[in-house]
This record gives sequence, structure tokens and C-alpha cells, in this order.
Amino acid sequence: MTMPQVPIVAAHWVYLLGVALIVLTMIWRANVVVPSVLATFLVALAWTHSPIAALGSIFNASFTAAKELFNIFLVIALMTALLNALKVLRSDIRMVEPFRTVMKDGHTAYFVLAGITYVISLFFWPTPAVPLVSAVLLPAAIAAGLPPLGGALAIAIAGQGMALSSDYVIGVAPGISAKAAGVAVSAAAVADRALVLSLITGSVALLLGYFAIRKFITKPDDGLLERWQAKSSNGELARIAQEGTFDKVELARGTAGDQTPLANQGQIDKALAAIPDAREKWSKIFAVVTPLAFLGVIVVMVLSKLGIGHDLKGGDAAALVGGVAAVLMIWASFVTDPLREFLDTSADHVTEGFIFAFKAMGSVLPIAGFFFLGAEQGLSAPILGVPAAQAPNLLFELVQAAQHWIPGNQVFVAFGVLIAGMITGIDGSGFAGLPLTGSLSGALAPTVGLDPATLAAVGQMGAVWTGGGTLVAWSSLIAVAGFARVPVFQIVQTVMVPVLAGLVTSTICAVLIWH
Repeated sequence: MTMPQVPIVAAHWVYLLGVALIVLTMIWRANVVVPSVLATFLVALAWTHSPIAALGSIFNASFTAAKELFNIFLVIALMTALLNALKVLRSDIRMVEPFRTVMKDGHTAYFVLAGITYVISLFFWPTPAVPLVSAVLLPAAIAAGLPPLGGALAIAIAGQGMALSSDYVIGVAPGISAKAAGVAVSAAAVADRALVLSLITGSVALLLGYFAIRKFITKPDDGLLERWQAKSSNGELARIAQEGTFDKVELARGTAGDQTPLANQGQIDKALAAIPDAREKWSKIFAVVTPLAFLGVIVVMVLSKLGIGHDLKGGDAAALVGGVAAVLMIWASFVTDPLREFLDTSADHVTEGFIFAFKAMGSVLPIAGFFFLGAEQGLSAPILGVPAAQAPNLLFELVQAAQHWIPGNQVFVAFGVLIAGMITGIDGSGFAGLPLTGSLSGALAPTVGLDPATLAAVGQMGAVWTGGGTLVAWSSLIAVAGFARVPVFQIVQTVMVPVLAGLVTSTICAVLIWH
């Protein structure tokens, strides 16, 4: 339903300037937390004419964002806690180790690396997944004839790109996008569309990436592994890391020393043999039970969308994932330590999970708070401290006022949101721009007759594929480069055309499928 025309006042212009300031800061590759806080204060001051209320809005914005997004932090924390518990049992190594045997040549190794990276990253995020895949599978892939650059491409495209851009299981990205797009947009709808678009983008990127490195694939030879091991991580990584922003890059750098490459089966056997006999049985059990449990979660999620079984609404899917992770974590801790120690160990895993969650996502709260200020009344009202009936819908009202200047073409608008997402990803953080792309989607979709969830998913593709770790060197791509021992800019140069081709293809498909 079309809202009546609202007069544009000073608060609208201040909000627009705030958006421009944040985007320019992202292009400058600087952290946008301070500009977001400053813009929130100025917009609230322009609307309420009260310095006291404006100061309170700084706190209210982050608090509102925290309330809306805390379920996301909780799922991240519980999944990280589970992964830490599995590491104690070495079940994480057992889960991926069997796939070494199917890497018969470099061609097979490329796609096996991509597939396993995608699955693990879908459940545990790429940051914890990269060390595991790189330590256990990458050496085997290189010995099979895959060049290190090919391994880096497979890991980056499948993990930092495909898995993170849809974030289908943990639901961080679609949750932020949907919340910013408006109350009528569900995270499940954004997640479903993002999953399809990520698979299209990733399939195109993986195939083009394969053709780019195919001529460098050689016959299997253990000497390839020895030469690769003799290399050191590129010395420019530390300098490049300083050019990025957000704790995500720091997490990526720290990850590079988290796990030693297990170059051969003997080293893997030695690592697994270090497990006490009392735990070995449970190590094997959890290596099987964990993937089966999450496979069951996926089946329940799919069946619910088909109207079969339990109907998962709203955040029910994320709650199911978090609940399963918590139960598995407690069980793994129980079989690892004596009763009294297990209680402390479980609590420590949860604490470490929250530390990771807030390091990875904490900076998003004040940014999301600013864009929530420009969203629907239900979000802007508590930030401004006014009744919902008196709260503005700043971004929607700006778009409504400029509607006659916006081309009524779905493809044009879709690519506009995609480019906006890519611009926000330049700073090296894929999630910082999601509040903006979500807000733009909610405001622009009605003008061209597109579903806001579709536009939000398109913007999410642009932001995460760019800043999440494929198109900019100062992102978590640093970790991939460090493990593969390949210059990070070489990865960016090689992956640029395949990823851009994938994004163009998926954006066109989004308009054709959900127009």
C-alpha cells in the first residue's frame, strides 16, 4: 500500500548525508563505527531538536540493534563452542580426513576442496573452517597436482563466497538484511533467495576459476608438496592486513597460526594417536554424529518449507541450529572431561564462543543502529525515544520523494543494489554494509514491483562476495593466502573475473526468477 507523501525535512537530509559519509568511509577502507555514531546523533538532533534525546539515541541505536540481532550472536557463539569442543576430541580432523583418499588428481582435488570447504563453512563459518581444510586437505590436493593458487581459489570461492554470502544455516547475513529491509520481510525468505543466488554465483565462479588454473595442474607428485612446504607465507600479508578494517581481518590473521598443515597420512595418524584411548571411541563417534545431526537439521528445514512436519517460523530455524549445537557441545565436553571439569569446560566453550561472536560482529551494532534509525517506525521509534506514530521512516520517505527520478526498471534497480553492496564491501567487511543494502531494498522494491527479499539477497551477494573474502585483499582472504602460501593479490587478480561474472549472472537470474 502506498503511503501518503511526507514532507522532506532537515532530518531526511542529515540522514542522507550520514549514508553518504558512511559509504565514503568504506571506500576509504576506514572503520565506520564512529561515522555511524556521529550520524545517529545528528539525525536524532535534527528530528527531536533535543541534545539530550540525541545523546540517548547513540545508546538506543546500538541497544535496539543488539535486541534485534542477539539471536545471531547466540547462534555464532554456540556453533563456535561446538567446534572448540570437537577440536579437543580431534573429531574435526576425522570429519574431513577421509576426503583425502578421493583426491586422485588435481582436477578432482579442486572440486573436492571446494565442496568440503562449502559444507564446513556453511555450518561453522569460513574463519574456523579455513584452517581445518587447509591443514588436512590442502596438502593432499597439492600433492595430487593442484597448484597452490588453485587450492586458494577453491577455498575462497566456496567458503568466503558461496557459503558466507548465503549464510543459510547460521543465518547472520539474511537476519541483518531482513531486519533492515522491514518487518514485512522474513529472514527465511532472504535466506532462501540468497542460497539460490550464492549457488549460481559460486557455480559460475568455480567453473571459470577452474578453467583459469586448469593448465597449471600437473601429475601427482610428492615433490610438489615438498616444494610448497619450502615456501613461506608472503611477507606482505602483515602490511595488507593493516589496510583493512574490522576485527574480522584480525581474526583471519590469528587463524593463520591456528593449525599446522598435516602434509601426509602419517602426520594425521600421529595427530589422532595423541588422543587418549578413553577418548578415541568418542572422537570417532562425534566425527559421524555431528555431520549427521546437522544433515537432519537441513532435512527438517527443507521439509518445513514443503509443508511437511514442524513449521519453522521466524527465527525457529536458527534456534534449531543453536539448540543442536549446544546439545552436541555439552555431550562432547561430558565425554572429554570428568564430571566436575566438564561443567567448567562447557561454560568455557560458551564464553569463548561469545568472545568470537562479538569480535566478529560487535562492530556491526552501531552501524545497524544508524540504518535502523532510517528504517520503519517500529525500529526508529525506540532509537529516537518517541511513540511509533511520531517516528519517521526516513529512507523510505526519501525514496518516495525521489521516485520520479528512479528508473522503473527492475534490472537497473537490482544492479544498483548489487553495486551498492559491492561498494560497502570495499572496506573488507562483508557484513557491515548489509544494514544499508537491506534498507535500500525495503525502500526501492515497491517502486519497481520487486520483492524486498529478492533485492536484499542481491545486495547481500554484492556486499559479502566483495568484502567477505574474494574481491579485496585486505579481508579474511588474508588467511587463505597465508595457508596456501600464495600472494594475496594474485588470488584477487585471478578470482576477479569469475566472481564478477557470477554476480552478474545471479543478479539477472534474481530478476527473472522472482520478478
